[in-house]
Parts: sequence; structure tokens; C-alpha cells
Amino acid sequence: MVKSLVEQFIPLWALSAYHKALSFLAAKWYRSPSKKLVVIGVTGTNGKSTTVNLIAAILRDTGDRVGFTSTVNYSAGGEVQLNKKKMTMPGRFALQRMLQEMVQNGCRYAIVESSSEGVLQYRHLNIHYDAMVITNIAPEHLERHGGFENYKQAKLEYFRLLERLPNKILQGKKITKSIVVNGNDEYARDFLNFKVDKKIVFGITAVRHGNRSEKILAEQTGSDAQGSRFTIAGIRFESQLSGTFNIENCLAAIAAARTQGVGLETSRRVLQKVAGIPGRLESIKEGQPFSVIVDYAYEPNALKALYETVKSWPRRRVIQVLGGTGGGRDVARRPVLGQMASANADIVIVTTDDPYDDDPRQIMEEVASGAQEVGKIEGEDLFRILDRRQAIKKAINMARRDDLVLITGKGAEQTMATANGRYIPWDDRKVVRQELKSLLQDAGQQKS
Repeated sequence: MVKSLVEQFIPLWALSAYHKALSFLAAKWYRSPSKKLVVIGVTGTNGKSTTVNLIAAILRDTGDRVGFTSTVNYSAGGEVQLNKKKMTMPGRFALQRMLQEMVQNGCRYAIVESSSEGVLQYRHLNIHYDAMVITNIAPEHLERHGGFENYKQAKLEYFRLLERLPNKILQGKKITKSIVVNGNDEYARDFLNFKVDKKIVFGITAVRHGNRSEKILAEQTGSDAQGSRFTIAGIRFESQLSGTFNIENCLAAIAAARTQGVGLETSRRVLQKVAGIPGRLESIKEGQPFSVIVDYAYEPNALKALYETVKSWPRRRVIQVLGGTGGGRDVARRPVLGQMASANADIVIVTTDDPYDDDPRQIMEEVASGAQEVGKIEGEDLFRILDRRQAIKKAINMARRDDLVLITGKGAEQTMATANGRYIPWDDRKVVRQELKSLLQDAGQQKS
């Protein structure tokens, strides 16, 4: 609330000057650590955190120490920790401090998930990027940016910055400036239109853009509940991550590693060992006779990819728990989320997500209205439960053998954002485990 009031009454030029000054001071305070690292930025609408983690895993296998920051987790080159800040890209001082820790810990690489919000607050300034990856781009954060074109321009700003920056010299060697672009994306050409040393386009089977760039193309693709498979230049890749969208995430990571001279065989060996990313299509197992998946998908494109992924999985009914985000975030999509859930799940339970200062009941009603438009009936296959724990409990108690329960919207987030800037400790995965154990314990007592 305070932040919104400040932004409302302070002139835009003053806010911009303030953010730029903080960015400059943060870099100077920590002695410009990004100039001592090979910095790979990862931006896009979906898949950023998974791609960051996959790039880090591949580069780590080369023997170099790697630090990274993402929406879901981070590491300064040592222990990996879950992100408790509810920020995709840390603030200026926090990010520069983390980069400095990476330098102190002997890291060669820093992989930075880079958001459009970061551009609005100039967090990207004074970060010396060496490579930028764009996973994909679709309408998102439209109210924050004032439309899709502004959102896209915010993403493009990272590539403009990369083009302007001089090549870095580390240990006497010139670092190549590189761009990695999803060639299947409608807007790929916009992100390729920059002068850098190296451009790599990735895609499935064929790409729409980037004919003059090096290509990483996946063929003979397949995905099921156990993972995904694809072939690149005759080399067969296997991943424990399911879904076509995760094949694209793997391709982005392979291409990013390629910009650093890492071969396909190394990427193949590493990717087959990555068991999963916290809160991304994460399966929760406590011995129950049905499946439970916790996933971060909170916007239409991510949900569509999730539904397409689980569509071929063996299951009876699909029970989904979802909510809508507050804080003025894309209000128009709330009924759309309900419509999508209604069309793809047999039972829909609408609940709280991150309401911020918005009325959580109103958000719930707006999502539920979309589900009703597509035919769900209150009390039969549509339920409104404001308390998220109770909503999850309801889904688990309703599940029968071979059902699939989808808990979407928060993934591995460690807090829930509520009114007046209050953050409540929260983890969907922990709540699911607790409710599953309670269910199984009650079932065991009844048998005895």
C-alpha cells in the first residue's frame, strides 16, 4: 500500500532517478562484482526458473563454480536455498551483494533470472551481462506495464543493454557476447535483432526465425508422466522433467551452455540426472493411491502447458485447487483461469492465492464465475473455500484411487502475501504432505 501511494504522488522522473541512483550505488558499494563473473541472464514469460537451474547444473558439471538467482531458489556457489522473498529478481543491493558473494566463493558463472519488473526499477543497470536467454514471451503483467508492447520492450531492454556493453576480459580471455532465442516464439525476430558475437536459436523440429543463427533443434520428441525424450543432431536426450514446455526449457539450457563452449554430450549427461525443480510439476508422494502435483502455473499460458502435459497421463478424475493473484495483477485473467480450470478439471476448488491488499473473497468469486460460465455447478463440481489449507484438504479428501490432484498457483513459494504488506509463512508442498499424512493416518486408524 505504501509503495503504491509513493508511486502515485511522486513524479515518474523522480522515481526513475531514485531507482537509477540505487542501482549505481549498489554496484559501487559492492565493487561491481558482475564485471568479475560471466553473467548469463534468463528472461521470458514462462520457464525462467527451470532454465536457470538447468543451465547452472550443466555449467557446474564442467568443474566451474556457479551461482544463480531465480524465483524459486538461489545459490552463491554453495548451498542451494529456496527463495523466501517473493521476488523474481532481487532488489539492487540484494542482487549486488549476492553477486559479490559469488565472486568471494570463487564462482566463474552467475545465472540471473531477469524480470520485466527489474527493468522498471532499473535493477538490470550496472549488471554486466555476457549472454541473454529468452525462453518465450506472452501477454503477462499487462496492467503493470500498460500493455503487451511495453511488456515486450521491457524484456528487450536486457538485449539492448547487452549490445551496448563492451566485451569482458576475464583471466586474459575475451568473453563472447551471446544471445539465445526460442525460434518457435512469435516474437523471436525482435530478440535476434541485436549485434552480438554469437546467436543461437533453439526450437522443436523447425524454427520460424533465426535462419542465419546457429540452431539447437529437437526432433523425435516425446513426453509422459515419467519424463521427456528428444534427439539433437543424432544424440538422444532423456529428462525426468515432463512436458513439451520442459523440452523447450532443456533446449534453452543446452543452447546457453553451448555459448560457453559446452558440448551436447555433457548437456545430455547432466540433464538426465536432474530429478526436478521445486514447485515445478512436483509430485508429492506419501503412499496415497492417487497422484498429487504442485505447480507454480498461475497464468493462462502456463496453465495451458500444464493441462497439455497431464492430458496423456493415466488418471481417472482431475481435481484442481487454484486461486487468483491480487495486488492489481492482471485482474482480467481471473475469470479466464476459472474457465480453463472448468474445461480441464472434473472438480474445481477455488481458493486464496496471494491477495495482497485486494479482497480475497472478491478474487475467489471472480475466478469461480469463470468456472460457472463453462458449466461447473456450485456444491457438485465447484467449491469456493477461502482458506487455502482447507481447500487443499478438501481436494485430498475427495480424491479416489488413480485420481490426479493439481495444486496450482504458488509452487514452492515460501510465503503468502496478504494485506498491509504482511507475508505469512507458506509452502503448498508442506501443506499437501501434512494433509496426506493426516488422511492416511485416519484411514489406518479406521482399519484397525
